[in-house]
Amino acid sequence: MELSVRKTELLRELQLFQGIVERKNTIPILANILVEAEDGAKEVRLIATDLEVGLRSRCPAEVTKGGALTLPAKKLYEIVRALPETELRITQSAKGSVNVAAERFSSRMQTLPREDFPALPEATGANTVNLPCKILSEMVAKTQCAVTGEDTRFFLNGALLVFSGSSMSLVATDGYRLALVSASREGVTAGAEEGTSTPDESDSSDQKDEGAETRVILPKKTLWELARLFDNEDGAVVYERGENHLFFDIGGRQLVSRVLDAQFPAYENAIPKSNDKRIEFERDRLTSAVKRVALLSSERSRAVKLQIDAGKVEITSSSPEIGEASEVISVEYDGEALAICLNAQYLLDFLAVADSESVALDLKDEMSQAVLSPLSTGGCDYTYVIMSIRI
Repeated sequence: MELSVRKTELLRELQLFQGIVERKNTIPILANILVEAEDGAKEVRLIATDLEVGLRSRCPAEVTKGGALTLPAKKLYEIVRALPETELRITQSAKGSVNVAAERFSSRMQTLPREDFPALPEATGANTVNLPCKILSEMVAKTQCAVTGEDTRFFLNGALLVFSGSSMSLVATDGYRLALVSASREGVTAGAEEGTSTPDESDSSDQKDEGAETRVILPKKTLWELARLFDNEDGAVVYERGENHLFFDIGGRQLVSRVLDAQFPAYENAIPKSNDKRIEFERDRLTSAVKRVALLSSERSRAVKLQIDAGKVEITSSSPEIGEASEVISVEYDGEALAICLNAQYLLDFLAVADSESVALDLKDEMSQAVLSPLSTGGCDYTYVIMSIRI
């Protein structure tokens, strides 16, 4: 193989692979990226996978001699990033090693056999759905924080994507909080290829009836990599669900994810229906107050107490080892007095992505879950539930 490529264009693509490739891996080939090209082609194909999530990408290049080889993904990225803005030359020697050179710089890297690289599943192009990139990006951003990192509850190591009737939703929970984002399917269309359909029109057994609900769990790593691909992308995401894999085509790149085979909890039962006390806050004012007061909260519980009275909310925290703090926020509220303790970080996670000048806190009593939502929803409806803390 022999080709030349601009540093900025190759670096842009290599950055996207860094979350896919694991530094510590028991299978050496999975630390490599597969590079493929044909004689005289104007682009080079890049592929990486950890067997759970994979990524296909393309990069403009001048290919003198085609071929296929694998290179250490992290080290190649570090070399390209360190080079000045110039044209890179990648050449495979007769002995199998690969030379990466630019201007006065030259390097030689060892490769692993292309035959050892695992085959990435291929999309069929059938039963695809075009999802608005902006909407799906917003849904992922607002649910990521609620995905658990515990390996023991693997069924929570992802977010549930739901298509039902005229809406689509993404929901995540770690058992202590729940984030639910819903949007209209008005901008969701069937794939452009002949024979494709939306999930409601598919011939598969769980999608026969018009308006039938379909569900699939997107693994945590898939969500993280989708978020990276969404950056600065508009238009549509072409989504396809295969038998064991999910495919997302975004801006000329394709993310391939293994389906998380698990039963997601009945999240609908965790959303309170009778929280009849509403307090509205300026988002920035509440954010800054919680940040300050939480500095003296318990390291274990991260609890802050909201003492709600007519016209004001006092936010307090205390830790026997450190001290205590409080701050008062003026609000329009004339209901009965109420106090509730919540995890400060959970509050801040919501406030960081609630793109609204004002937010609402709906409560029932001191022991029930709190429900937060932005007052202006934009393209998505956002519901965030937090369990109260008993201290």
